Amino acid sequence: MIEQILNAAKSDERIRAVSMEGSRANPAVPSDYYQDYDISYYVTDAAPFFNNTEWIVANFGEPLVMQMPETLRGAENDGRFIYLMIFPDGNRLDLSIKPWVYEDTGEPSVTLLDKDDGNGFRPKMPGYDDSFWHIKPPSGLFYYSCTNNFWWCLNNVAKGIARDELPYVMEMLYHVRGNMHEMLEWYIGVNHGFNISAGKDGKYFKKFLPPEIYSRYTAIYSGSDYADIWKAIFTMCDLFRTVALAVAAHFSFEYKQEDEDGIRKYIDMVRQA
Repeated sequence: MIEQILNAAKSDERIRAVSMEGSRANPAVPSDYYQDYDISYYVTDAAPFFNNTEWIVANFGEPLVMQMPETLRGAENDGRFIYLMIFPDGNRLDLSIKPWVYEDTGEPSVTLLDKDDGNGFRPKMPGYDDSFWHIKPPSGLFYYSCTNNFWWCLNNVAKGIARDELPYVMEMLYHVRGNMHEMLEWYIGVNHGFNISAGKDGKYFKKFLPPEIYSRYTAIYSGSDYADIWKAIFTMCDLFRTVALAVAAHFSFEYKQEDEDGIRKYIDMVRQA
């Protein structure tokens, strides 16, 4: 794949540099077959590459499936274009066509090709740096925002169950679990240091959480039966309290017990109505 990516760039003078981002640019990420190739082509003019599927097929072959986000949004040609592709052999290539000016997002990146030796593109990089993905310690305000939002939004879940509005219930649970994830990341940081990543959407939780905590975490997911959903809710409440108190103790934050007490009283009332 890398050879094919570079050959396409080397044979086209409009492409001046190539970089690779994402998990394949980060040696801290476990390597496997399913990793995407997140590639950026830096070009002198993006217009010829805009919605040019013939150029894609000529250089990479016919994709098994492809998405072009700009065409889905009806966007004008703003100087960049993205091709998201899966090929018949299972390889996925996310190819971004960008202006010939490097934008440092802080994300791990490695230069694969620079035809101009950094002149007009980007300076030589000192090496890999995955700090972009590291868990960030919370401020007192962020901690309180997370705890308050977790407890508050549970009222919507309870009301949705009472009204038999399952799609709404599941959507609200998704938002509440977002706060659960945020607190679990801080808990991992407290116990392992804030120089690691828990992975996108907590995909490394199993690696960093104690087995007992992780087992409780897996129980916050439920099926569509309301009895199972209620069980998952109370499991999540207990788990959130456990990790939130640990994070508060570490940073000397105040845990607002009244927020928990109030919402627990409310959702019990709704459940028993």
